[in-house]
Amino acid sequence: MPDRKKLVVAFAPFWHNGNRITDRSLQIILAALPAALIGVYRFGTPALGVLALAVSSAVLWELAFNRVAKRPVSVGDGTAAVIGLLFGMMLPATLPWWAVVTGTFLAIVVARQIYGGVGANTFNPAAVAVAILMLAWKQRMDVDAALVNYAFDFPAAFPLAAVKAFGNSAVKDLSLMDLFLGRQVGGIGTIGGAALLAGGVYLVLRGVIRWEIPVSFLAGMAVTAGIFHAADPARFAPPAFHLLTGFSLFGAFFLAPEDSSSPVNFIPMLIYGAVVGSIAVLIRNIGVFAEGLVFAVLVGNLIQPLLDKIRPKALGKVS
Repeated sequence: MPDRKKLVVAFAPFWHNGNRITDRSLQIILAALPAALIGVYRFGTPALGVLALAVSSAVLWELAFNRVAKRPVSVGDGTAAVIGLLFGMMLPATLPWWAVVTGTFLAIVVARQIYGGVGANTFNPAAVAVAILMLAWKQRMDVDAALVNYAFDFPAAFPLAAVKAFGNSAVKDLSLMDLFLGRQVGGIGTIGGAALLAGGVYLVLRGVIRWEIPVSFLAGMAVTAGIFHAADPARFAPPAFHLLTGFSLFGAFFLAPEDSSSPVNFIPMLIYGAVVGSIAVLIRNIGVFAEGLVFAVLVGNLIQPLLDKIRPKALGKVS
């Protein structure tokens, strides 16, 4: 009998460029690590404990959910560790252990695994967890109250909170270079502007994130802050101050461009970044919270499906 040819049926994709989720997770961790270490240097052992607990509990929550839901174990891809690290970097150095563990549960189980796991989450998991903690335990998430017993050789007040309470005059003597180099109060891994910028540029050059969202994010923030400052210079801080304080650079490179919750097309990415940056300044200047960037990111995540419907006309298509 002649040899029979076999039909091989397989699911897409039929070609792979070699990128692996594990490699992307490692690149993000490497990019974020310098800023995290600056926070540990500034805030000491408590900061290291918060970061370690955030990463380890995030991994354990994912493993536990995999077991309970009878899904393949996914902790090896490193995404849970990334979420735990990014979540921990936004926290005060003295946040209680139970709040850290609650936050990682919210990030891993509620904001990601319930939606289906890697690539299926609608909202940025780390941003969801921080937003819920800010609403549930506002005092615990207040870095000024959390770090009241620390002694710093620079102004020991959260710059955005000082501006919100006392106007631009409260921080007019702050050096922008000091802010850029991490001589300020804030979340553990969000104070080192130089390290965050270097890490963000590294991610762009490595192709882990694209430049459109960070650039439009920072541009939207700068333009909106500039309008407020021009309208009332005594009350509202200038654009450079907003770019170097709070979660600004962290949000531009590590929160807003998250794969699953951000647009994939060119024009939508520009709109998305500008909207998130603008809303962040609006919340800071006229909202309840001194730092509301996580809420701005979640609003951007919410409109992302609509933005990605903006696509170039197909070649050969007659309108």
